[in-house]
Amino acid sequence: MTKLKPLSEQVIVVTGASSGIGLATAQAAAAAGARVVLAARSDAALDEAVRQITGRGGEAIWVHCDVARRDDVQKLADTAIDRFGRIDSWVNNAGVGIFGPIEKIDEADMRQLFDTNFWGVVHGSLVAVPYLERQGGALINVGSVASDRALPMQGIYSASKHAVKGFTDALRMELEERNAPIVVTLIKPGSIGTPMPQHMKNYTSHEVQLPPPIYAPEDAAMAILDAAQHPRRDVFIGSSARTGSTLGHVAPRLLDKVSEELLFDAQRGPQPPTPTDNLYEGRAEAQVRGSRPGSMIRPSLYTRATLHPAVATAVMAGVALLASRILRPR
Repeated sequence: MTKLKPLSEQVIVVTGASSGIGLATAQAAAAAGARVVLAARSDAALDEAVRQITGRGGEAIWVHCDVARRDDVQKLADTAIDRFGRIDSWVNNAGVGIFGPIEKIDEADMRQLFDTNFWGVVHGSLVAVPYLERQGGALINVGSVASDRALPMQGIYSASKHAVKGFTDALRMELEERNAPIVVTLIKPGSIGTPMPQHMKNYTSHEVQLPPPIYAPEDAAMAILDAAQHPRRDVFIGSSARTGSTLGHVAPRLLDKVSEELLFDAQRGPQPPTPTDNLYEGRAEAQVRGSRPGSMIRPSLYTRATLHPAVATAVMAGVALLASRILRPR
């Protein structure tokens, strides 16, 4: 099994690092001692993010990169090698969204979303593999609960995340068959309290809000960085993501009906839509959390227990012992 380095010894590349999960991942990696290369299309946000990281004693650089362009992704890798000499973990996180009925969405917008969400992962993976194979490393692709279960009003986004899962699973098998020393992980977040709803291309008269529960972006970053150090196949962020995926497999028609009943209204916010989006060009503010997540952001105890099962077992044992003492007849 491939042995992965501790974060303090790693060089980590993160795409989509100008806000949200990508920025939270870069910040946490740098705080743990990793040297980090941040990539996105929003130069001002990247520059601010790197200033924040270096101001806290971390080591980071940024590279303008549109992941839909293979040449940009190659330049990103070359810059990381020129500056730090190697790449130990590569995180394909860049993504965009479209909200609205599939029949109303312009085909050019659909293709642009796939250029970022799917082809960005393909470009990042194929560019990263030769570098990771030199000394072993982790390739971490950020999918979604929508990789397993489609969301109404986010059909094209869901289709792109299904494609990311298929590509990631196939690439993993091909690398394992030839004994490449690369661990391939797919991260599947549920609703995460990032600025993404305000960044989505919106075909409706309501601002997008994510259906609750809303989980902390820092928990997604924690899972990504855990995968950079420990071999993981898949990691769900939030128990709702795990539940949605499982129900989608064992009771798909039931979940169809529940989604039809609940998810249309649950994704419509009370305010008009944000007038701009990041579908064709970068729009980010170097912010990890969104200003209007639609619900209270909370940590994912499920994800933390998944990543640290021994701690979760000890806690549950302690709770059981305490309960037995409280309930024991006097």
